[in-house]
Amino acid sequence: MTDSTSPFLAVLKPHLSDIGAFTVQRSLPSLPFKTVGPFIFFDHMGPATLPPGVGLDVRPHPHIGLATVTYLFDGEIWHRDSLGSDQRITPGAVNWMTAGRGIVHSERSPDDVRARGGDVHGIQTWVALPQADEETAPSFSHHEASSLPDIFLPGVHMRLILGEAFGEKAPVKVFSPIFYLAVEMEPCAAFVLPPEYAERAVYTVQGEVTVNDEALPEHRMGVLAPGGDVRIVAGDRPARLMLLGGAPLDGERFIFWNFVSSSRERIEQAKAAWTAQEMGKVPGETEWIPLPERKPSAN
Repeated sequence: MTDSTSPFLAVLKPHLSDIGAFTVQRSLPSLPFKTVGPFIFFDHMGPATLPPGVGLDVRPHPHIGLATVTYLFDGEIWHRDSLGSDQRITPGAVNWMTAGRGIVHSERSPDDVRARGGDVHGIQTWVALPQADEETAPSFSHHEASSLPDIFLPGVHMRLILGEAFGEKAPVKVFSPIFYLAVEMEPCAAFVLPPEYAERAVYTVQGEVTVNDEALPEHRMGVLAPGGDVRIVAGDRPARLMLLGGAPLDGERFIFWNFVSSSRERIEQAKAAWTAQEMGKVPGETEWIPLPERKPSAN
């Protein structure tokens, strides 16, 4: 925790998690903050360079009670799910998958990308659904980079991924007040983040910034104190940030593996359904990830 004069309630240091082809840095859930707004999971993948013949292979696995959001800086990922969705995601675009009452999906490197190898770099997040929407019908949507609002300030380029911010609104259907932006800053550039939402955070993907004159190092998530403008200034090299937050969740959420719910009993139901293979199949795939004995969260 930070002192009372700091712009931060806390600065979170991510922990590493292995997803097979490479490790990821996981900032949420964390202590003392499990969530920021509705964001309940935040993974920074890479940057990693995979050799020819090696790719990402996250086998079919289930989700309930959340929406997954994938945003890439480099590389490509092939998404397939039990609804029949079959979609590549490329840098700057958005994949939004609403799990609701249950969905199964896989994430792999496309065959041509796997053959030649290359870079993988991006952010994956989970957004917890409001209690009234936890059992909504599952769905999937893809939004090309050209459909997302771009915001330009001196030396700063922002892309609005979700929600509303800086007078713009993203086309992705969301379930609660939320904002999520990818930001690129030239050296020494600055902007002000207004207090539009009760819960806000800044994550440094690359480079270092100051927030109200307090340093936020690379690969750290600064959870902001509520209320008031914050001035964000890049250091002497380019910086890349993610800004995220929204309204607080409407109650506690429980997490087991890929399941998020306001009900422990619902998570137990999902565990039993997945073990019995009753949550659906990804067309064309026969592999699946068994339920772990003990694991708080996973991709």
